[in-house]
Amino acid sequence: MYLNLESKVVLVTGGSKGIGLACAKAFLTEGARVAIVSRSRENLYTAQQQLEADGFSVYTCPANLSESSEAEFMADMVEKHLGPIDILINSAGAAKRYPIQDLSSQIWRDAMDAKFFTYTNAADAVGRRMVSRKQGSIVNIIGLGGKVASSLHLPGGAANAALMLVTVGLAQAYGREGVRVNAINPNTTTGERTNIKIGLEASLRQISEAQVLAEHQAQIPLGRYANPEEIANVALFLGSDKASYVTGAIIPMDGGLYPII
Repeated sequence: MYLNLESKVVLVTGGSKGIGLACAKAFLTEGARVAIVSRSRENLYTAQQQLEADGFSVYTCPANLSESSEAEFMADMVEKHLGPIDILINSAGAAKRYPIQDLSSQIWRDAMDAKFFTYTNAADAVGRRMVSRKQGSIVNIIGLGGKVASSLHLPGGAANAALMLVTVGLAQAYGREGVRVNAINPNTTTGERTNIKIGLEASLRQISEAQVLAEHQAQIPLGRYANPEEIANVALFLGSDKASYVTGAIIPMDGGLYPII
């Protein structure tokens, strides 16, 4: 399918690792001009080296998106170097997982800073620019923890649930301004964060990580976790003109694990 993404300017928050990095590479493969953002200069450098080894050029911008001023700075710098942002892929931040007995007011607050405000600050900074130009697409990569509660992920799940509401609310508000807003809800994908999750559960249950992994994947109708590239492929479609009449959609990607609507 021809997606007409050549020379589009794409900003990927959390673009130095995992799903964000997979999204950056997917858009680069389609000929887009891509900027990636992370709090870590080291992670940005590593990601840039990986992409350059594959023949791609990417603009990097370090920013702590839990601060609105840094989100504004990020948007200014990307537009200065690449031009007006056509597509925003929000993939930055992940709330840490804690046993329920360890929760505190600070942990709840930290989860909102890590996941909710990193997305809303970026959406505010970039969305206003899109509205002024009467075009743009925002894709929030959130997570099914906002629909299916887990005692190990309550603060992060609460942030995810809030982001789903923000997604559909912004879609309604921005639709008349030519800006589409959608979301993807992955469940578990292969990578560093999943390894941490499995390690925590294995420790709590006093079983091996291999046993936890086997149990989890056996529950999934498709029989395995998703890989980041599969999430990125859906982000490509949602960001492209081929999804021109899709807005306010929240797409689950759980391999059929949760039969809910």
